[in-house]
Amino acid sequence: MEEVKVLLLGSGGREHAMAWALAKSPRLTKLWAAPGSDGMASLAERVPLDPLDGAAVARFCREKEVELLVVGPEAPLAAGVADAARAAGIPVFGPGRDGARLESSKAFAKAFMARHGLPTAKARVGGTAEALAAVRELKGRCAVKADGLAAGKGVVVSSTLAEAEAAVAALGGTAAGATLVVEELLTGPEISMMAVLDGKSYALLPASQDHKRLLDGDKGPNTGGMGALCPAPLDAKTLATIRAEVFDRALKGLAADGVDFRGVLYAGLMLTPEGPKLLEFNARLGDPETQAILPLLDADFLELCLACATGTLKARDVPAKPGACVSVVVAAEGYPDSPRAGAALTPEAASGLDVVVFHAGTRREGGRWLAAGGRVLSVVGLGPDLASARERAYAAVPRVAGPGLQWRTDVAAKVLGRTLA
Repeated sequence: MEEVKVLLLGSGGREHAMAWALAKSPRLTKLWAAPGSDGMASLAERVPLDPLDGAAVARFCREKEVELLVVGPEAPLAAGVADAARAAGIPVFGPGRDGARLESSKAFAKAFMARHGLPTAKARVGGTAEALAAVRELKGRCAVKADGLAAGKGVVVSSTLAEAEAAVAALGGTAAGATLVVEELLTGPEISMMAVLDGKSYALLPASQDHKRLLDGDKGPNTGGMGALCPAPLDAKTLATIRAEVFDRALKGLAADGVDFRGVLYAGLMLTPEGPKLLEFNARLGDPETQAILPLLDADFLELCLACATGTLKARDVPAKPGACVSVVVAAEGYPDSPRAGAALTPEAASGLDVVVFHAGTRREGGRWLAAGGRVLSVVGLGPDLASARERAYAAVPRVAGPGLQWRTDVAAKVLGRTLA
């Protein structure tokens, strides 16, 4: 069995879950993380590398004879770090800058969808003046999106003209919002579908569902994600439509555009009465969906990443174990606008409760765990079905989190007992 040394870029909850999955592989001999986190320290050696510095990352990979670079977040992909590493002969799990544009520019993604016949909402693209005209035509019932990367906070869904105009003003004043995308408002449940692409073929991961709003009942501002469930109940006909109209067409479109996409293509979908429609593409694993998906995979995650990076995927779908996962995000008070650090955490209290705790914004100080970011932890319950997984997650949350922290109490509640389509 060939041994593999891996460098993982990132430091959030998604990357902790990826490190956890990589560490389970018998082929792994060494795992580094840049910059990593205190929560990942038991799994990976932290290295003081700037994950956005492609030359430094490539140099480290050559010096340490890294056989696989795994990129977690979107920013290094948009910065071309994968391109620099590939130019140095390093296999990379993550697309180059050209493929990452599907996430780094919503306007580019909308043009790609239109060019290749992918189902999506009607949209107008432009500056604040064009965006204001568009929201007025739609009477405020629309989604206003910043074109560039905004850490999951660049989308405002509005139902009134006042809300839409305020969204244009707010997003248009940001660096990511120099160009805005205004879409017609679609209705229906949302799901996240991700596929691993190796440039020639793809393998679907189990369907999942994010909970983007801060508060119960899908109220409050959009966030980077307050929880996720996997698998999202999805009927065979809808899944076949998603495969044919989204991923098959995307794969052909990337090839037609000359893009050798090796990594994860994430499709944020709405299951409308007219069928599945694309809300967005991302060019990496979702956060917090990854924390709910990886514990269910019945596959060696390192081998999957390596096959993707080297163009040798064989599976049509990535196999999953029976059962379900529910991930509840614990966030700092004040998140997403002004998170307050310093709240005490006791993640060790979840031991033996059929849960996994993935660290996002935490730090170790004087033998204690403290909140050090907006989203702090993901508490993931595993069970034979969605109801039991949810029960286990919520039994553990108050044991690990206390004053100064917040979480939604209704993750997975909406889908229990019914399908999404």
